[in-house]
Amino acid sequence: MATSTQGVSRNGFWEALDERLGLSGLAYPVPAHANRLPYLLGGITLFGFIILIVTGLLLAQFYHPHPADAHDSVIYIITQAPFGDFIRSIHFWAANLVVITALLHLVRIFVTGSFKRPREFNWLVGLGLLGITFLFVFTGTVLKWDQEGVEALGHNKEIGELLGNFGTWFTGEFTRSVPLLTRLYFGHISVLPITLILLMVVHFYLINRLGISPQATPDAISGPTKGQGASRFTAHLRRLAGYGLLLWGLIGLLALLIPAPLGQPGVAGAEVTKPPWMFLPIYIFENWLGIKGILVGGGFLFILLALIPFIDRSPWLSPRKRRWIMIAGAILLVALIVFGMAAWLTVPAAHLMEP
Repeated sequence: MATSTQGVSRNGFWEALDERLGLSGLAYPVPAHANRLPYLLGGITLFGFIILIVTGLLLAQFYHPHPADAHDSVIYIITQAPFGDFIRSIHFWAANLVVITALLHLVRIFVTGSFKRPREFNWLVGLGLLGITFLFVFTGTVLKWDQEGVEALGHNKEIGELLGNFGTWFTGEFTRSVPLLTRLYFGHISVLPITLILLMVVHFYLINRLGISPQATPDAISGPTKGQGASRFTAHLRRLAGYGLLLWGLIGLLALLIPAPLGQPGVAGAEVTKPPWMFLPIYIFENWLGIKGILVGGGFLFILLALIPFIDRSPWLSPRKRRWIMIAGAILLVALIVFGMAAWLTVPAAHLMEP
């Protein structure tokens, strides 16, 4: 009798919760292939961002975003803040793995033709999210305020000056009352997170509105799939949660085994380090063209990616029926890997930057 009463009570609780939140609406149909790992990479990336937000909030309690105190505050986090070194290492590894899962997600969408009509706009929103992700990594690199961070800030200032009036915010000329490091910190913890959340809302709304893209079978064509499929979105969420927990476990293990690095206090004007690995393919352009090479290489890459839905306009999803675009994509990927390896193998030549 007690068991029956508990069951009724439990059912009544969930019914009351569903009445107010509409949770049963999440049980809408989705294609079965949506539960496969390649189609879960976007959600896994979201799990990584949750870790970054939580650990970032914790680190912000101890970080001092002023050039005179920033590096010392990071040392304080590592040596004295409760679990500070572990939390910082989690933040570091989560950032690296988020970039990896986001790039794999981009490759999956490209290979399966998931950017095709009517999903062109969502491809552009996804590119915006990728750009925000890279800006998070860049500004986070500056905040360490070691030699790598000081050099990153120097690049930030030089690029801002190249952009003229459009880049004033990225230079010290915008205001003399607040250091540029402090402004980048507030961009890192406010402007970028707000932009990220807004783009994510649009991204997930469009996925819900249009449905998960069809599987790229030999005869598949692009189109909306909402309301189609033998699986349920609730099952998709359970599978996603499982992979998200695996990601969290991997991040925790890496944080325990390989603590996040921190260099010596930076010396303004010197350039002796290399950027994080995700920027290496663009870094090689700086070696060739100077600081403007970063703008040329990065801008060309994002414009090229943005044009893909308008270049590959056929309805076919199968890679075999899109061989020319697949070959072009493979060439671009190989080129980026080669550029990155070349930059990684190149010994940086110490020289002076504009202070």
